[in-house]
Amino acid sequence: MIIRSKAPLRIGLAGGGTDVSPYSDLFGGAILNATIDLYAYASLEPLATDGIEFVIDGTPKKWSGPSIEKLPLVPGFELFIGVYNRISAQFNTGPLSFRLTSFIEAPQGSGLGTSSTIVVSLIGAFVEWLKLPLGPYDIAHLAYEIERIDLGMSGGKQDQYAATFGGVNFIEFLANDKVIVNPLPLRREVYNELEFNILLFYTATQRESANIIDEQVRNVKSKNEKSVEAMHRLKEQATQMKEALLKGELHRTGEILNFGWQNKKQMATSITNDLVDKIYTTALEHGATGGKISGAGGGGFMFFFCPGVTKVTVGKALEALGGRVQPFKFTNKGLDTWTTN
Repeated sequence: MIIRSKAPLRIGLAGGGTDVSPYSDLFGGAILNATIDLYAYASLEPLATDGIEFVIDGTPKKWSGPSIEKLPLVPGFELFIGVYNRISAQFNTGPLSFRLTSFIEAPQGSGLGTSSTIVVSLIGAFVEWLKLPLGPYDIAHLAYEIERIDLGMSGGKQDQYAATFGGVNFIEFLANDKVIVNPLPLRREVYNELEFNILLFYTATQRESANIIDEQVRNVKSKNEKSVEAMHRLKEQATQMKEALLKGELHRTGEILNFGWQNKKQMATSITNDLVDKIYTTALEHGATGGKISGAGGGGFMFFFCPGVTKVTVGKALEALGGRVQPFKFTNKGLDTWTTN
């Protein structure tokens, strides 16, 4: 018996950063994001012999140890161990023996929510194997607690909920860890047109999001007026984007993205850099009407709204700067698990 799971990565269309505490606790956050057909996978194989094995597929990275209830953290395997330790402690499973393999279809640190999506897929494998009584809100919140509390990793809440629920969602983040996921009932032509016009571009750089997020947190705690006001406007942007999509006013998409990008850059000093600015300017010069960096900033993926038939032209201009266009489609399904022989 082998247990499989997969969870989709996401692009954040609006409101990015307002899901991060303490902003979301003090003012309430709102994000509009959409999952895409790039996935984090997990494969869990129960073992008849004593032992635990972790494998990162496609790399030489492997770890093995004894079947014990709580494992010490090992560099490179923090997400695996964080999930196992929490499942073991919270559900009193006792020592388990298994081989757990994971791989992801995008580079980590690329701004598509990779780490959180890996955690969701790992949890999904245990839920399927052990038949744990967890619904989607439970799984997303558990993933959030494992990353942010158990492992002390900086970040927000949107990625865990996007990966678990899937689809295009307007997500509200309130005090006391309350989260409300509102799926958007978009008309088919709106859904298709949005997909047709968005270009996803990998800058061929990676970034450490924790440093950017830590600066953002410090700015809120110190009541940095410029940074906090920018977050207020990003929350407003999420509502603007929701209304535009629900009304089918896609001609507003680029303008709303650009509004968000100009404000996002005010949240922390390292969100942008010379390369990111050059890519953004080049995209607009060749037909895009707006865009943003995906995730915290600093590098990774960017995406742009390219109306009409400008997508290919914009893509060629960007690839001349280095990096590559990433084909994608939106997906409506979130975490999926199954068992095979």
